[in-house]
Amino acid sequence: MAIISSNIGNDDFSLRKKELRLVDSKSIPEENRNNNLNLARPATLEEFIGQEQLKCSLRIAINASIYRKEPLEHTLLHGQPGLGKTTLAFLIANEMNTKCRIATAPAIERPRDIVGLLLGLKEGEVLFIDEIHRLNRVTEELLYSAMEDFRLDLTMGANRGARCRTINLPKFTLIGATTKLASISAPLRDRFGISQKIEFYTYDELKQIIVNFSRIINLNLDDESSYKLAKISRGTPRIALRLLRRIRDYAQVVKKTNVISVNLINKALNSYQIDQRGLDPLDRKYLSFLKRNNNIPTGLDSIAAGLGDDSSMLEFVVEPYLIQIGFLTRTPRGRLLTALGKKYIDSKNDNF
Repeated sequence: MAIISSNIGNDDFSLRKKELRLVDSKSIPEENRNNNLNLARPATLEEFIGQEQLKCSLRIAINASIYRKEPLEHTLLHGQPGLGKTTLAFLIANEMNTKCRIATAPAIERPRDIVGLLLGLKEGEVLFIDEIHRLNRVTEELLYSAMEDFRLDLTMGANRGARCRTINLPKFTLIGATTKLASISAPLRDRFGISQKIEFYTYDELKQIIVNFSRIINLNLDDESSYKLAKISRGTPRIALRLLRRIRDYAQVVKKTNVISVNLINKALNSYQIDQRGLDPLDRKYLSFLKRNNNIPTGLDSIAAGLGDDSSMLEFVVEPYLIQIGFLTRTPRGRLLTALGKKYIDSKNDNF
């Protein structure tokens, strides 16, 4: 049972819009309505490209919940950044014909913050918490009874003045998103009835995402160009769209055109120091560091110190793609270049 300071009144339980940004999935804030990225977001699960097995599982769970007239079970979405966890949370809310309230775990600093969020929910609504692995311990403990029994068990005050208070909550669905599944405590993880991993996308899926987005931003890409971009997008839609926007900048400013060819893509990528495998300067520095270390197994902290970068960023942003394309392997003793990775870095010169 969580302990909360006795000076919290009912007003403090109200939702604090200045502290936590809540977004209705059916009413995007004005500052985002003209954002092309939001226009590219699908409106239904059927419009969501890729993740077929995940969509099938979600469709069954959603239809079953609708049939029973119950909220969807609490859902945990995990996977690398940029794969569509937030988009899927909105789609789940839309499919359930309800609202999606959004918060990020780092913004939920005090117990009263999560209490305010929970008390602001209505029957059947979705609460989406991004980076849920970063919740603090007290907040997690408050969520246990909220998720299992739809109630808040609070201890107000301290010592002899302490008193217990139970607040009933409307039935709701908590959707958590994380890039670090192992960092979520077992008691919290076990309270999610549905847990789904979002996988990297295939070239064909990324190609379709790129084609759809290019139409929205008025670019003309042929099949070869869109497939070229898909191959260097690291299996990640967010990266694909980011690259497409940078290529649009290059095409409109340098070439004064909205027609994107493979030749133009190559020139744009070269100007951004991105090679034909989609690797950027940091990726090549990472691989070169391991090569200079005579390919001795090297710990992540040592690599981060040598490159002057954050170890978490290297682990969750740089390494997954290098492992995916077979350039890097993780061993109990540290990171190692594969034969493919060594061949690649040997083929590069210092004047890329």
